[in-house]
Amino acid sequence: MTALYRKYRPQDFDEVVGQEPVVRTLRNAIEHEQVRQAYLFAGPRGTGKTSLARILAKALNCAQGPTASPDKVCHACQAIANGSSLDVIEMDAASQRGIDDIREIRERVILQPAEGRYKVYILDEAHQLTSAAFNALLKLIEEPPPHLVFVFCTTDLHQMLDTVRSRCQTFIFARPRLPELVRLLRRVADGEGIEAPDQALALVARGARGSFRDAVSTLDQLSSATEGKVTVQTVLQLLGAVEEEALFRLCDLVVDRDTAGALTFVEELAEQGQDLGRLVTDLLEHLRHLLLVQHMGEVPESLPVTEETRERLRAQANQLGEGAVLRLCDLLAVAVDDMRQGGDPRLPLELALVKVTRPSADLSRESLAYRVELLEHRPAAHAPAEEPAPAAPEPTPPAEPPSVDLEALQEAWQRSVLPAVTERSIPTGTMLAEARPVELTGDELTLEFPASASFHRQLAEEPKNATLLREALYEVTGRRLAVTFAVGEEGAAGAADAGAAREGAGGARERDRRGLGRRRDGDRQGDGRPPDHRDQDRQGGDRSGRSGNARGHGARGCERGASLRAEPDGVEARRHGGRTRRAGAARALGARGASRRGCDGALPFAADAHAENSPGRRDARRRRRRRRTA
Repeated sequence: MTALYRKYRPQDFDEVVGQEPVVRTLRNAIEHEQVRQAYLFAGPRGTGKTSLARILAKALNCAQGPTASPDKVCHACQAIANGSSLDVIEMDAASQRGIDDIREIRERVILQPAEGRYKVYILDEAHQLTSAAFNALLKLIEEPPPHLVFVFCTTDLHQMLDTVRSRCQTFIFARPRLPELVRLLRRVADGEGIEAPDQALALVARGARGSFRDAVSTLDQLSSATEGKVTVQTVLQLLGAVEEEALFRLCDLVVDRDTAGALTFVEELAEQGQDLGRLVTDLLEHLRHLLLVQHMGEVPESLPVTEETRERLRAQANQLGEGAVLRLCDLLAVAVDDMRQGGDPRLPLELALVKVTRPSADLSRESLAYRVELLEHRPAAHAPAEEPAPAAPEPTPPAEPPSVDLEALQEAWQRSVLPAVTERSIPTGTMLAEARPVELTGDELTLEFPASASFHRQLAEEPKNATLLREALYEVTGRRLAVTFAVGEEGAAGAADAGAAREGAGGARERDRRGLGRRRDGDRQGDGRPPDHRDQDRQGGDRSGRSGNARGHGARGCERGASLRAEPDGVEARRHGGRTRRAGAARALGARGASRRGCDGALPFAADAHAENSPGRRDARRRRRRRRTA
């Protein structure tokens, strides 16, 4: 026995439902002989893409054609309807998706049609073809033989290659409207002798979500389950849908703010085996109907409901209020997402009902807005007349704020004001640490930044930082002071500070240098030796003490000598290397030179017994001999 969705599949353009733009375009193309080599049909499943591709093949190969109205009785039309035509090849691209399958097509397309005028290739789920298969088809689609027509059917247009889409005429298939589906189901029910009320067919159409195939298949299943007598209750049981009465009752509990009743009702539905996910979905659909009534003032004619249901929708829309409907829709949308993540499906729904029936339990901003709206729409109660209150005593005038002078504020700046700012904001306190109060005129304080901190002055002028500073000043001084900021000029004071800093950095070195010069002059004056001897010693010392260890350089020379004495011999030898040789002349000065430099003992160089034969000493003797000879 043939399934109903196959039995009632449309066989010509007149039987296609809900795709008028596509049908009109294809009719005109056939009548004006403007048939193209490739078509792309895209849309949701069950909307008639493959059926319309077969109708196009019939129109092209009909014995009366090409015609927009195939006769459906000729051999070609019958063969296409039965799926036995040699000229109409249907391929499932989900399973025949490789390049080898496309190569077979390339080999066959050169053959002429066996019976009709055109070879029509229908590729269902074409978006699942591989990229290599698509690329192999490009040239064939662009320049096919004159007898070849391609029809690509897909449910995901975005996965089709742009190079393929640009070579095809694309048609978008829309979901049919609910009344169109109901009319189709009524035609099928009448043709099969199925007893079904319009409300039951409307439930079937709503559950199909715009799919012709799903709607007819569901009706076929209901007919088998009820022996041709379909009722609303059987539809609800089969689809797992929620009864209309349950949706109205749940919304009435929300209107009454009956939290316990709403939770108990959800528990009863769960115990009866009701799918709570479907309950949330159907409740959202019911709230949508209420929202339409609230904004349109009337139940839309497109809603497949009875007149009694329309009256109940109007009444409940007035009772529930727009704010409650919107709030409950938001909460249920969150509940749907939470249910998809797993866990107990009752908890998200129960949380939504508690939040909407007890707004005080929800501390979110949306709940606060909802509570405000409830207060705005609450009818005003008649309050009892109150006795006139006794006249209040005249308020005491506020005390004068304490006076503040600039000197006191300058003293309190580092001690109190900056810590108060830092307590509020550490970056702001650090930034204001470079400023100082320079002028106080009435309640206006001027802070001056150094010229190098102009960027900090710009930051201080920002409203946030200026507000923090004014609050800190009020906390310390008790006065509301207006603050202005300025940048000082780097003048003489700045130059003096810079000079003092440079003096501080290098003053000690300069003083040491001057002190060393005076010591050397005193040594030369107080030595007691003849000038030539002093010159000879100085020349020998200059040659032998270039490293700074042979001549005494004040306390620094002593410290260095002491550190060298404290080091091991190996370290001394590594650090001073060849200096040991040149320093031999310094040892010839003996203890007298060491005491003159303030050191406590002999110099830290070894081999005193060999000082007379050191190279420096020999050089000095040679110079003296040259002077005597001269």
